[in-house]
Amino acid sequence: MKLVIKFAGALLEDKATVQSLAGQIATLAKHGHQILVIHGGGRIFTATLARMGIESKFVGGLRITDRETRDVAVMVFAGLLNKQLAAAISAAGQPAIGISAADAQCFFAEPFVHNDVQGSLGYVGYLTGANTKLLNTFWNEGIVPVAACLGLGSDSELYNINADHMAAACAEYLQADHLIYLTDVPGVLDGENILSGVCCDEIGDLIQRKIVSGGMVLKLEAAKRALEGGVRGVHIVGGTLPDALFAAVASADSNSPIFQDAIPGTRIMREPITHGVHAGMSAA
Repeated sequence: MKLVIKFAGALLEDKATVQSLAGQIATLAKHGHQILVIHGGGRIFTATLARMGIESKFVGGLRITDRETRDVAVMVFAGLLNKQLAAAISAAGQPAIGISAADAQCFFAEPFVHNDVQGSLGYVGYLTGANTKLLNTFWNEGIVPVAACLGLGSDSELYNINADHMAAACAEYLQADHLIYLTDVPGVLDGENILSGVCCDEIGDLIQRKIVSGGMVLKLEAAKRALEGGVRGVHIVGGTLPDALFAAVASADSNSPIFQDAIPGTRIMREPITHGVHAGMSAA
């Protein structure tokens, strides 16, 4: 299968979690899956800005990214975090390469429109295309590409892109079989319960009723975009759960023997489904 896997930035802060997930990616790649890894890193980015004495400014929850802030984003996302994650996957026995939009024009972006003004947030963008030929070259050579959440604008500037939306856009452009969000929570929560499944028609209601908020809203909106764009399935699962990635892939592969009887997290579906919560499971 062709898989797009998005790492939550919080997962990158724990070495043991990174090593576990890197090992799972290595195993999946060795079994023939074509994998694109995309990662965030917002908390580390914000902390790095603070250490450098650069104030983080937000409008309506959106970060204003001037040139100085953008340069730190490139340093953190395309530098430290990207290379550490690629190195961990390679150390697990699967060759991986850390890439960003600047490499062979791998990811294209346009300035984000806020309050009907393009570029009002500075160097914040949205993905408009991907160099699928380059990504296929990596896969044909048995290499897992690991991408930072950046896009290259028509002005040759790098733009910071929300990693959840970048993952969904890449899954759409690549016509991926499955998009997997590895998060620092066990799935989509309704109180303390983990929803086993959510269909696209339910997402607006979950947001309106404030059952989900913050980053989960972005993930669900991005998941809906991916499904409407032709991606076969989307799964949101806690990356710290044992064998979380194996289980998420099993949910997309009806022939897989791995954990078919106990798939954690939340599956996002196009069509209405009858769903509940995982028996015996909660966020606690």
